[in-house]
Amino acid sequence: METDLIEKMPCHNQQLNNSESPEHAAKHVRFARSSPAADTCQDEPCEHQTTSDIQRLIGPQLKLLPLNDQIRELQTIIRDKTTSRGDFVFCADRLIRLVVEEGLNQLPYSECTVTTPTGHKYEGVKFEKGNCGVSIMRSGEAMEQGLRDCCRSIRIGKILIQSDEETQKAKVYYAKFPPDISRRKVLLMYPILSTGNTVIEAVRVLNEHGLQAKHIILLSLFSTPHGARSIVQEFPDITILTTEVHAVAPTHFGQRYFGTD
Repeated sequence: METDLIEKMPCHNQQLNNSESPEHAAKHVRFARSSPAADTCQDEPCEHQTTSDIQRLIGPQLKLLPLNDQIRELQTIIRDKTTSRGDFVFCADRLIRLVVEEGLNQLPYSECTVTTPTGHKYEGVKFEKGNCGVSIMRSGEAMEQGLRDCCRSIRIGKILIQSDEETQKAKVYYAKFPPDISRRKVLLMYPILSTGNTVIEAVRVLNEHGLQAKHIILLSLFSTPHGARSIVQEFPDITILTTEVHAVAPTHFGQRYFGTD
């Protein structure tokens, strides 16, 4: 017979957030100090630095998924030029799903209590209302399905930004958002951050629609140190979530994903 001691069951992950073994922490390192050049990278992120060094230089706005062998394999397959398109899309979708799940974890929630089928009370959480996604076309559209798989009814806006043929500057050609986007938390989707210029222009457009940068979580798969730092310097309140920061970004991602390479 069950007693009153189990009338309220704590949420299963309440004590897990701050626990991390040394073995797990060691896997966060992305860059090996392979040469004396590492000591010269004190003011600018560079390829010789560890992840913690790069995060220190860019700031707490940059968040990386904890690295494990599964993520490392997905990154490797996506970067491998011999990967078939079918395997590329499959692995890209898996990595997108992991990034989206962690992006949702950055959104605000409130505590709640529900009643289980056995009549007991369970103390859990629920997300606050007012979230939406925005994809930067075209490569950002690759991340839309991953977001919908996690949030079936979420609204998704779109921005089309291309480089002007004469000036080579980023130019907005199309933008469509929910009418109340200024009051929402936005998951901005763009898989590859190379220079950061496209994202910077997209955030400017969102600012023009009344959305503050502090309410934007940028979801990406790969970023260069320069791209991440450029975005944070322009918008210090934004949050960037990615799986890897490396000097060489897989810029072929969009063409390979959509089969236009």
